[in-house]
Amino acid sequence: MKNKVVLGIERIDEYQELFKNKRVGLITNPTGIASDFTSSIDILNQKTKLIGLFSPEHGVRASIQAGLPLDTYVDEETGITVYSLYGSNKKPSKEIMDKLDIMSIDIQDNGSRYYTFIYTMAYAMQACKEYDKEFVVFDRPNPIGCSHVEGTPLDIEHYRSFVGYYNIPQRHGLTIGELALLFNEEFGIGCKLTVIPMLNYTRDMYFEDTNLPWVIPTPNQPTVASTVCYNATCIFEGTNFAEGRGTTTPFELIGAPWVNSERLARELNNYHLEGVYFRPQYFTPTFSKYKDELCGGVYVHITDRDKFNAMKTSLVLLHHIRSNYKEFKINAPYVAGRPSLFEFEAGLKEIIDDSISLEEQFKILEENSLKFKELRKKYLLYV
Repeated sequence: MKNKVVLGIERIDEYQELFKNKRVGLITNPTGIASDFTSSIDILNQKTKLIGLFSPEHGVRASIQAGLPLDTYVDEETGITVYSLYGSNKKPSKEIMDKLDIMSIDIQDNGSRYYTFIYTMAYAMQACKEYDKEFVVFDRPNPIGCSHVEGTPLDIEHYRSFVGYYNIPQRHGLTIGELALLFNEEFGIGCKLTVIPMLNYTRDMYFEDTNLPWVIPTPNQPTVASTVCYNATCIFEGTNFAEGRGTTTPFELIGAPWVNSERLARELNNYHLEGVYFRPQYFTPTFSKYKDELCGGVYVHITDRDKFNAMKTSLVLLHHIRSNYKEFKINAPYVAGRPSLFEFEAGLKEIIDDSISLEEQFKILEENSLKFKELRKKYLLYV
């Protein structure tokens, strides 16, 4: 058995000089804990001058569903003011930043380009640059491992958003600390950045290998399995095809009322994708799309994580369903005149329009993945 991973937050005593006499802000949620379950909020409250908490999507206590707004409030447990970094105030203001010397982050990323937490970090880093503050990342594992890189390009000129702010692959294969280093250098943020790295962490680790407690990062990713599946099925968020919200296995389950489960499973298994099996599954969501309606669909069983390519699977699912089910539709934009959520997440016109063959899509996927793998090399903190 491998040694238990030592988290960045657990190494704070080694970095006391960095925090000495500094006013500290912390971006976090319930995933910000040490291995003994002590909250990072409590650790910083004890060992630094913690004066502000900053909330990403879902809130500091992860009590708010996807997309719902947040406001400034006082945390009942600590009495510390919580500032929202979601919605219209993604970047902390000068008024707030003037109260700080250091902005820090301790939060569980899920390893995906779609995840809003990493862009909350990017906006905070931009504010640190703008107002001459320091930024500190307490590093954490990438729950789906750092060995695999899979993804298509993001056209940021047309499809930049809070679910894809920088042109990185959907499965980037970096820890949040490594992402911060890459964001800071490759995308020109240029803030004063310190990453407090983990100990005993290796790139091949999935979360179960770390011997750390799993805390649900967001309400609809309850398990490591749902996180591994996420990059394969998240693309359906912006369509009329359910991605499993409202069930106990979100993102492992997809379908719609007009789907015959047996037929869809048979069709998808005929692609012979490695490391995954599609089992017929009927389900009735308790909220979100098709609430209280019986849906036909498939359960995505990952049979071999090392062979499973989430993004290749995503391209197959999307291409097949939109080509063979006339009922399939892309949802309208949230804001008229802007791209839709589907377009923001797909990020590339050829995929949005489905205007090229699957084989051509696979070629784009492979070339882009290899290109990013090369780019990220100088930012890797672990072997």
